[in-house]
Parts: sequence; structure tokens; C-alpha cells
Amino acid sequence: MYLTVRGAVVRKKFAAFPLATAATFLILLFSIVQHLPGGERFVNHIGVVRASLPLEVSLLRTPLSLYVPALDLPVWGALAQVFVVFAIAEVVLGRRMTLVVAYACTLAGTLFARVGVAMGPHHLFGFPKWVAFVRDTGPSAAVVALAICIAFRTRAWFTAATVVVLMVGEAVVLPNLAGLEHVVAVVTALLIAVSVEVFGDFWPRVLAGVGAATSVATSASREVAAEARRRSAGAVIP
Repeated sequence: MYLTVRGAVVRKKFAAFPLATAATFLILLFSIVQHLPGGERFVNHIGVVRASLPLEVSLLRTPLSLYVPALDLPVWGALAQVFVVFAIAEVVLGRRMTLVVAYACTLAGTLFARVGVAMGPHHLFGFPKWVAFVRDTGPSAAVVALAICIAFRTRAWFTAATVVVLMVGEAVVLPNLAGLEHVVAVVTALLIAVSVEVFGDFWPRVLAGVGAATSVATSASREVAAEARRRSAGAVIP
């Protein structure tokens, strides 16, 4: 993994990480805007998700909610995490897969919060009603999920196990919304990673087989046609 990332940095510098750079810039931008007069209200309307919101509103805001940092946490921590993890993911997983994992796991956490509130506090994974009004934003779930997928792709099993243990430990010691959403992100990331390993090359292999079969059939047809033409020419000559 180190050699792959280092090679990309040497060849393209920061141009190798446009997605990580853009994500870091958006987090910095939202952090600045939400601390301006009237800025928090603006950010709340476009990028803040709460379980109390209608589902369609939450779905529309989820993509931007990934880049809205928490008000009570230092933004430099989010900036550093996002740039480093997104940059590595961009090189190891590719930009498309990085976006899929980040958004899928963030969305899984958002939906889990709604389900937990609906179940209520008497269930193991339920929440009291007031959690529905908690601001549910930030890139932490995406960062955790990408770390899992990177470790899985590079076969860094110790790193993957460490992330899983830390997230489960966090959820046990601090059983709050963020901690349980991190566990949901881990589970979702593992499902994605396993699915890609099992089925990721399935359709390319099928298409390659179809292409090879088509080529063989075309060659055979040409040979049959050429042989027919030779026989026809032999029959015409007296």
C-alpha cells in the first residue's frame, strides 16, 4: 500500500488526489460558513441531517452532510482524517469505489438512526426520542468505512481488526448515536468489501468470455465461407 501511494504522489503530486482535496476543501468551507452570522442556519438547511426530518429530506441532505463537521469538535482533526484516508482510498480503491463506500456507509448510519429512534430505548439498538433531534453529520463514518475497505483490499488484516475492535469498543464504552453509527459503517464496509472480492470480477469475466466466444465464432464463420468459395470456384473450372 505504501509503495502504491508513494508512486502516485511522486508521479502526480496533489493531482493524484482530486477527490481527497475536494472533500477536505468542502469540510473547511462548511466549517467556516457555519461559524459566520447566519451561516449555521444556512448549513442546517442544506447539509444537516436529523432523524426527525422526513426521509426524503434526509436522503437529499445526506451527500452534503458527509462534509459538515461537528460544531463541538476541532475541525483540524476532521480535515486530517479525511485527506489522509480519502487520498489512500483514491489510490487503492479508485475514485468511484471511494465515493460508493463513503456515501453508502454514511447513508447506512443515517437510516440506522431513524430505525433506532423508531424502536425506542427498550431495544438493544434503540434510542430515546430526543435522539431524533440530534445533529447527525460529519465524515467519521465514511473514514471508518474506507479504512476497512483499504485494509481489506491490501490484505492488512491487523489494521482491519484494529479498526473493528476500536469501533466496537467505542460503542460499548460510549453507547451513543455516533458510536453505533460507526459500527454500522464497519458492517456495511465489510459487506461491500466481501461483495467486491466475490463478485467484482464476475461480469468482466463474463464479458471477456462472450467476447472470446464471439471471436472464435467469427473466425470459424470466415473459414467456412472461404472454404465454400474455394469449392464453388473448383466446381466452375472445367
